Amino acid sequence: MIATPKNRLLDFLIDQKDNIFVEWENRLHASAEDPFKEKVRQNRELIYNTILKMLTMSVDELDSYMKVIAINVGKERVQANSNIGDFVYNVNVGRSVLSQYLMNLQIEWGVLKNLINEINNYFDKFTYYAVTYYTEAKDRIIEEKNNFIDSTHQDRLTLLGQMTSSFVHEFRNPLTSIQGFIQLLKAEHDEMKYLDIISNELEQLNFRISQFLLLSKKEVIGKEKVIFSLNELVEEVISFLYPSILDSKVKVLNNLNLAGVIYLFGYADEIRQVFINIIFNALDVLSQYRDDPTIQIKCYRIENNCIKVLISNNGPMIPEQQLNTIFEPFVTTKKLGTGLGLFVCREIIEKHKGTLTCQSIPEQTNFIITLPIAAVKKES
Repeated sequence: MIATPKNRLLDFLIDQKDNIFVEWENRLHASAEDPFKEKVRQNRELIYNTILKMLTMSVDELDSYMKVIAINVGKERVQANSNIGDFVYNVNVGRSVLSQYLMNLQIEWGVLKNLINEINNYFDKFTYYAVTYYTEAKDRIIEEKNNFIDSTHQDRLTLLGQMTSSFVHEFRNPLTSIQGFIQLLKAEHDEMKYLDIISNELEQLNFRISQFLLLSKKEVIGKEKVIFSLNELVEEVISFLYPSILDSKVKVLNNLNLAGVIYLFGYADEIRQVFINIIFNALDVLSQYRDDPTIQIKCYRIENNCIKVLISNNGPMIPEQQLNTIFEPFVTTKKLGTGLGLFVCREIIEKHKGTLTCQSIPEQTNFIITLPIAAVKKES
């Protein structure tokens, strides 16, 4: 029988197997916590035996056989939750050791070079199949975890919405009664100066309750959209917050009328809540920050029959990291805050086919609202 280069290589690899394994073993990297630590050595055996089969199998047979082994190794690496770099290192150690031994094989250099290239090609394919499976499996695990987190987060919001919508109406019943009796007392006892303060505090409480109710994202039965004046609504908000404005010594500049009379179509009470929330947050920040606190409200008509409203304050710059999460639920910098105010504001604006964003630079923070303008028929 003629000793072909492949036959000579096969005999050489069988003869030197123990020596190659000893050197490969000494250079292996296996973590003590790896549950498949012993399999690392068994996999070395599989890789080596596959190289032997390479010399007798067809290209297609070898590829199918190698792919099965590589995927099994990839599965083990996923289950071990190990660094895939360790696996790649161990495979390349085997490649390096084997290449060194092959230099001692007495074969013409051109033929030996081709055989070494075939072996290197095998190692490359084996590593590719294993790492590809590992990466795809890890991506699936990450995606499943993210989906679970998103689902849990959504369930939390849904549950909160269901809870709030169930108890808020019951809470509002006594609140409405109290507000009614306050009005009666004011009518009968003008001299009781604290009734206005009580009435204002009840309005604030009613506003906070409405924020939680909006988390259910359900339309209130019987509630209808109407056309309303944004100019009048903002004036009402400023009047409503007037006690807080005085207390915080903030100067509020309402330049909304410079854009003319603006009409919107939607739920006026919800848009009102947006302005109250944003302005109230600014009052809270400005009262602690500077001696000349100012809030400006500006309005511009833009394309597509929309308006852009800027609610600006000269408070501290919001850090970029915080700016990226400012509209997320349960994110707050206040000790007693719920982290729902701005989240609800964005939900309301988006429900009205608009957008709510925030830009912040040193000494100026802008909350930017865009909304479609309502079409109002002119009286003849």
